[in-house]
Amino acid sequence: MGKPTGFLEYERETPPDRPPRQRVRDWNEFHLAMSEGSLRTQAARCMDCGIPFCHTGGLLRGGAVGCPINNLIPEWNDLVYRGLWREALERLELTNNFPEFTGRVCPAPCEGSCVLGANAPAVTIKNIENSVAERGWAEGWIAPRPPAARTDKKVAVVGSGPAGLAAAAQLNQAGHSVVVFERNDRPGGLLMYGIPNMKLDKQIVQRRLDLLAREGIEFRTGVEVGRNYPVQKLREEFDAIVLCTGASRPRDLQVEGRGLKGVHFAVDYLTAATRRLLDGAEPPETADAKDKDVVVIGGGDTGTDCVATAIRQGCRSVVQLEILPEPPPQRAPDNPWPEWPRVNRMDYGQEEAAALFGRDPRIYLTTVKRFVGDAEGRLAQALTVKVRWEKDASGRFVFREIPGTEESRPAQLALLAMGFLGPEEDLPEQLAVERDPRSNIKADPESCATGVPGVFAAGDCRRGQSLVVWAIREGRAAARECDRYLMGATALP
Repeated sequence: MGKPTGFLEYERETPPDRPPRQRVRDWNEFHLAMSEGSLRTQAARCMDCGIPFCHTGGLLRGGAVGCPINNLIPEWNDLVYRGLWREALERLELTNNFPEFTGRVCPAPCEGSCVLGANAPAVTIKNIENSVAERGWAEGWIAPRPPAARTDKKVAVVGSGPAGLAAAAQLNQAGHSVVVFERNDRPGGLLMYGIPNMKLDKQIVQRRLDLLAREGIEFRTGVEVGRNYPVQKLREEFDAIVLCTGASRPRDLQVEGRGLKGVHFAVDYLTAATRRLLDGAEPPETADAKDKDVVVIGGGDTGTDCVATAIRQGCRSVVQLEILPEPPPQRAPDNPWPEWPRVNRMDYGQEEAAALFGRDPRIYLTTVKRFVGDAEGRLAQALTVKVRWEKDASGRFVFREIPGTEESRPAQLALLAMGFLGPEEDLPEQLAVERDPRSNIKADPESCATGVPGVFAAGDCRRGQSLVVWAIREGRAAARECDRYLMGATALP
């Protein structure tokens, strides 16, 4: 490495954030930029570790170890340290189609597996990655690169989230004519409507979409294959199909009062909030948090995004219920490096809630038992209950309510952020592709090929709800094998 002793000399430093009370007044991104000197210093902390677990990209006991797309992290860290930014971008683009996305929204399993992180604060890989990407955009190094020649093959990509965009980008570079179908009014999938603007500015998403279009990819929005675009027509017009429809069936909470006005799936609420920001469209009254007591059910990233969105809409109060126990402050003995560290972190939404309301909004080992409405059928209260986890007769962990722990909480807006159950059923059925026991589309994990010739599946619709970086990996894999299917061989990585 350029600075062999850097990890001994420099402390970890992350980019500053705008103060919570300031940033909740707008919908702009809240991370601030670091100086070039500070970034080069942070890159110098990358060790000459011998075996860089940061880019291994595997699974260990169900969790990601290292970068799923195998980013060449030590190489571009060294190049950044030496001030060779364009060369760093070239190394980054070998494995990652959209580093400006992963540099913002990825939880960075690479940092969880950083060798330095075994006994010291890990290298700030995520921030360096994003900085390299933004330097590339600012300098004009990221520019349209249409393929030098076209084949006579046409590929349909159904879904324009990270998996679909990655598959489309790779197949387009192979020279195929690619059409991306998106049922929403804008392409981008969860990048556009599932992640709030303050975490991923929609101009950043649109910037990349515009570049892909200039490279020759066609986007057809407002088209839902299998409904307003027949599957038979898709088969007749295209030589291959790549399904990247996501895991869009949200997990529901079937309790009394679920049908009251004001109880919504988180994804619908976040979509309405982003549409309001982009179009100025007023959301339904029941999907607006202004002057309301908000209860978010679910402790993951989507739940945190709901907390932050409700605050920006002017909620009166917000709590976030998590049915699982509170994570420990440090790695537990059964969670050793290089596994992803399952520790308690205060994310941006919780920071903002604590600054405005005086405490962390998360309440652990708690769920909603019943929603209570007013005379007009609107949500008024949420009855919550504490739970404990224990093993049932088969040895599986299940939760049990703790009698006497019921509590009535004021609530005019409840948001269900409990994850997703898999892809919607219509399109897979019409294409006659198999489903696995979890209802996902059944396809080979390496080739992403389904049992139907010429039909591939990638991303959350194949593996279940997962990270953006896993979606990019699968989109690239599906493109590689689709190219091989069409041409008999492939040069795609």
